Amino acid sequence: MAKTGTASLTIAEMREFASFTAAEQRYIRRSLDIGLGRQDAFKLWARDAGENAAIRSQYVAYQDLKALRAAIPAGTALDGIESFIGKLVRVAAFDLAQERIESFSAFRFLYERLLGAEARPWLPSAFCAASALPQIQPGRRKVLLQSLSEAAATAPGWSDRAPSFYPEYIAREVA
Repeated sequence: MAKTGTASLTIAEMREFASFTAAEQRYIRRSLDIGLGRQDAFKLWARDAGENAAIRSQYVAYQDLKALRAAIPAGTALDGIESFIGKLVRVAAFDLAQERIESFSAFRFLYERLLGAEARPWLPSAFCAASALPQIQPGRRKVLLQSLSEAAATAPGWSDRAPSFYPEYIAREVA
């Protein structure tokens, strides 16, 4: 029974990922390679000098991820919230400013994997704060903020189940 439940949750995660735009999917896979140290992102993802520079910037922006994973505040405690949420908003603002993430769902999908399930309660506030920053263009700010559903913004609780599907780079076959 447990295997059936896990398999259906994995399939649900795969379906959610499939619902994202191609640009979101590509950015999420690249971000996971960088943030989790899975692959050399320069070799896999850089198609030109512009992407090479963007990947370099993302490596720098993601330097705080390890510290963020260790600093997730426990429960509703306010201890350590300033340093955690401040760093999280900065990293989130970087990702949103790349204009590849179009919705809260894609943002949440990425950050659950970058930081772990324990970060879920903090993701709506970090997304709202990063989306509302002046670095995000007003029209884009509106689209991002409207993508956060009332249910996600006011959730009474969050699952502590770790994500099971981590999308990876898929090489094209050359015939």
